[in-house]
Amino acid sequence: MSRFGRVHAASRAAALSFLRRRTAVFFTFLFPLLIVLIFGALVETQPTGGGLFTEPPGYYVPGYLAVVVLFTPLSRVGSEVARHREGNRFEKLATTPLRRWEWLLAQTVVNVAVIGLAALLLLGLLLAVTGAEIVLSPLLVPFVVAAVALFCGIGAILGALADSQDGVIAASNAIALPLLFLSETFVPPSLLPAWFRPLLELSPLTYFSRGVRAATFETPALADGVVLASYGREDPLVNLAILTGLAVLALAVGALALPQTD
Repeated sequence: MSRFGRVHAASRAAALSFLRRRTAVFFTFLFPLLIVLIFGALVETQPTGGGLFTEPPGYYVPGYLAVVVLFTPLSRVGSEVARHREGNRFEKLATTPLRRWEWLLAQTVVNVAVIGLAALLLLGLLLAVTGAEIVLSPLLVPFVVAAVALFCGIGAILGALADSQDGVIAASNAIALPLLFLSETFVPPSLLPAWFRPLLELSPLTYFSRGVRAATFETPALADGVVLASYGREDPLVNLAILTGLAVLALAVGALALPQTD
C-alpha cells in the first residue's frame, strides 16, 4: 500500500471512530456554540462602556474561533494517544507499515475536517447573533488548518507524556484555558499590565488571533470610550507563516513523542 493509501485508510478509521462516539460529536459542536450564545448574545459587547468586552463584536471573532481550534484537537488527539497506549495499540501498529508520523497526520486530517465544519457553523452563528462586521477572507482557511495542526501536535505530546486519559484532559484544560484568555483573544493587550504584554509573544495562539483579526477585522470609526487594541496592524501573512512553522514543529515533535511499543 502506498503512503497516501496508508494515511487515507488511517484517516477513514479515525473518522469512523469519532463518529461512533456520539457524545464526543455532540459536545464538539455544542461547546463552542454555547460560548457564542453566552458571551456573544447574552453578555454582549459594550464598545462605549467598561467591563471585559469593551471592543466591537468583530474584534472577538478570533477569540470565538480559537475555542474550536484550541480545545478540540488538544483533548481529542491527546485522548486518542492515551487510549492507544492503554490498549497497547502502538505496539500493534509498529508491526504494520504505518509510520508514527503518518498516524498523527491521519488524526490531524480528521481534526481539520471536523473542526473546519465546527468553525464554519460557529462563524455563521457569530454573524447572526452578535452582529459582528468582518471580512470573510480566504485566509481564514489556512489559519484554521495551521492552528488545528499545531494543537494536534501538542495534543500528541500531552498524550505521550500523561499517564492516563484523565491526565490528558486535565493537562489540556490547564494549558488551553490560560492560552484562550491570554493570547489577544477576549482580553485586549491594553487591559493587561505592561510587564505582561511581552509574554503574549510566547503563546502560539497569539499568532492565530492576530492574523485572523488582521485578515477579517477592519478598524472601525471608534466611538468615545472604545479601547484601542491592535486592530489589523499586524500582517496576516507574517502571522500565518509563524503559525505554520510552529505547526510543523509541533507535529514533528508530537510524532517523535509517540511510543513505538508499550
